Amino acid sequence: MTRIAILSPSLTTADAVSNDVIGEFDVLTSQGHEVRLFCETHSLKHPQLFDVSHITKFLKNSDDILIYHFSRGWSHGLELVRELRCRRVIRYHNITPPEFFVRFSRTDQEICEAGRRELTELVAAECDLFLSASAFSMRELIAMGAGVSKSLVVPPFHHIDRLSKMTADARIVQKYSDGAANVLSVGRVVPHKGLHQLIAMFARYYYDYNRKSRLLIVGKGGEGLSEYSRLLHRAVHKLRLDKAVVFMGGVPDEVLKACYLVANAFATTSEHEGFCVPLVEAMSMKLPITAYASTAIPETLGDAGIAWPDREPLLMAESIDLFVRDAAVRNAFGRRGRGRYEALFTNEKIEHTFMKAITSLQ
Repeated sequence: MTRIAILSPSLTTADAVSNDVIGEFDVLTSQGHEVRLFCETHSLKHPQLFDVSHITKFLKNSDDILIYHFSRGWSHGLELVRELRCRRVIRYHNITPPEFFVRFSRTDQEICEAGRRELTELVAAECDLFLSASAFSMRELIAMGAGVSKSLVVPPFHHIDRLSKMTADARIVQKYSDGAANVLSVGRVVPHKGLHQLIAMFARYYYDYNRKSRLLIVGKGGEGLSEYSRLLHRAVHKLRLDKAVVFMGGVPDEVLKACYLVANAFATTSEHEGFCVPLVEAMSMKLPITAYASTAIPETLGDAGIAWPDREPLLMAESIDLFVRDAAVRNAFGRRGRGRYEALFTNEKIEHTFMKAITSLQ
């Protein structure tokens, strides 16, 4: 039995990094290891969740393991990686380029700037293993000097098993099963997700192809409180799409399940992704997908959808029209997505890859 600490600056609900942390905890615990979670802030209830100040009392020996989930600047995490004399694993989810937050959030900009600086220092710290969520992220680490033999790709654990067993919110299913074509997008409402481009794409689809359609945007931050969210709401109003674009905000799993069930197609115009878990959710639900081919998106999507290298709203609108209009095409992409999910991205497949990586430390 090995003592293992999983470290993240924060842990919260409906969050891809937090879902990955919990997935790792469950797998490692099932293998008989003594595992604890450590963070600075949290909104989760977990019996083995502790404040980061206790981590040095837990990791006592050189054979112990630290798994540090790195997705933003956090000086305390870097300090611990430098100070601890155990085996150290960096779980890299990628860092959003800070320029996306210029004009919108000075705090987020500074956190991402710090993350970029700390990434260089983490690579230089000669850790024992670098586990990237995608080959896109792994290539970045290797280019910065991480050892090739120490660098592996492990897709993130996710909540799809729980989602698949969940009963969908019947009110949402009934409300949006009215004959309109539903285009779904899932992800935080923040600048690098490119939602202004998503709205522009939907406007082309709505006005050029199908006035009986709506866009469902699911994700924290869509309530119109931030400057970026207010910009999006103004764009929707200017395009006269107030009744056709629905900002769902952060939603419970029952509502998320309902949104996937009523959707005719899934779309993302994100400009930066270290993996993009919602793509895998859509694959598992047999939804046809269209996306802009940025960062890790083509790698995650594979042949399960249509990824456009050009950010031209008309191209994506044509993809949506094809999916909605042609049931044979829609079903073919749905089957292909489900097959890709089962072949690469189930939690069982990820567990095998993850445990193989952890075992390599022995």
